[in-house]
Amino acid sequence: MRKLAICSTTLTLLATSASALGEEGAVSISSSGASAATTLPGYMQRYRPEPKLLELGIFLGAFFPSDDHNLHEEIFPQQQFATAPEIGARLGYYPWRALGAEAEGAIMISETDDGQSAGLWAARAHVVGQLPFWSITPFAVFGFGRLGAGSDSIGTDHDPAMHFGVGVKVPVDDVVGFRLDIRDTLSQKNGAAQDTLTHHPEVLLGLALTFDRAKPKPFVPPPELDRDGDGVADAVDKCPQDAGPAPEGCPARDDADSDGILDAADKCPEVAGIAPDGCPDLDSDKDGIPTPSDKCPELPGIEPDGCPDDDPDKDGVAGAADKCPDKPETKNGYQDADGCPDEIPEAVKQFTGVIEGIEFDIGQATIRAGSKPKLDEAVKVMTEFTSVRVLVTGHTDDAGTREKNVELSKARAESVAAYLVEQGIAAGRIESQGMGPDAPIADNKSFAGRQKNRRIEFKLLLN
Repeated sequence: MRKLAICSTTLTLLATSASALGEEGAVSISSSGASAATTLPGYMQRYRPEPKLLELGIFLGAFFPSDDHNLHEEIFPQQQFATAPEIGARLGYYPWRALGAEAEGAIMISETDDGQSAGLWAARAHVVGQLPFWSITPFAVFGFGRLGAGSDSIGTDHDPAMHFGVGVKVPVDDVVGFRLDIRDTLSQKNGAAQDTLTHHPEVLLGLALTFDRAKPKPFVPPPELDRDGDGVADAVDKCPQDAGPAPEGCPARDDADSDGILDAADKCPEVAGIAPDGCPDLDSDKDGIPTPSDKCPELPGIEPDGCPDDDPDKDGVAGAADKCPDKPETKNGYQDADGCPDEIPEAVKQFTGVIEGIEFDIGQATIRAGSKPKLDEAVKVMTEFTSVRVLVTGHTDDAGTREKNVELSKARAESVAAYLVEQGIAAGRIESQGMGPDAPIADNKSFAGRQKNRRIEFKLLLN
């Protein structure tokens, strides 16, 4: 009878423990087997919705007015509103965990097509349905109200409105929390039948204050169990059915290699090793990558192969090719392959951007003789700085059709590239393209502006 009583008591305690853990959280146990201090529920359970809560909130957001709204007096023509910032406040009461009601007011500052300032407003109430199982609470809203607007361009008007949406609440503590709403407001469509509606989307981010929330109850752990009577509580006893000494509560067992890991758990019982498996250390260089995955077992390295990093400055130039392994390469089109920081020489800088002095016959891609000295200077620089690669781009003004201008600019860029190649520059160091009128640097409405737009540009290419 005594055993039955003990078993009954044990089952009751286990059931009590499981119930408490499911509702409130886990119990902390010290290594000596004594109960730790009481604990509170985890975050996802601590701030769950409760009945009879009052919520007060303010919010900011964006209101996207429909182009087809009917918010104007009949004597004024309809005008569209610009997207408007929104500010407002709300008051809600939740008699049940999953259901409540809220009232809101909001104002939106916008403007009409003609540039006149306009004010919009909304007054509404809605039902809120929410999933009350976690602190982070998804919800949906549905309700009615009125949507109004006013300006010198449209007069003053307001229409009945219906709205719906979804969102989520994220509490910070018992009182303060954040809230996100994504909604759609529907009102009368301009010039349509009475029951034809148009859409005004909204995105709202708010701060919420929750009142009358009950304080979470701390969990008081039940008396600890020690079924094998060895003085080590079952919660930390690795052998709860067999009596043994602290701290593990297991009976003594064989340890053939005397490495402190019992043979039953030792994967290398004949060779002394280390925790957790009792086998010898397979990571001699202590880089966290064990043999045989470590391809450099004597040198500390990094994943995945355990070898030292061959590009420590992360500039994309690795190993012996990087002449400055501790300093990243300057990717600027000049000596980009040596792995060292550098600056573009002044002589090279003179041939980047717009190249003045290169002219062509009108409407043709023929380089005028007066342009040759400037191109010969470019040849001299590219001959001296052999790592330099350039992109030659032709541009035109907007006179004529775009198609012909693109063809002409491409042909002129190719003529410049061909001249450089003819003077001994390797073709692989030069690329060309035509942009036509698509990238002006001046106003095409003036003669001086069009002249600036008709140009050749050089750009250094990464190498």
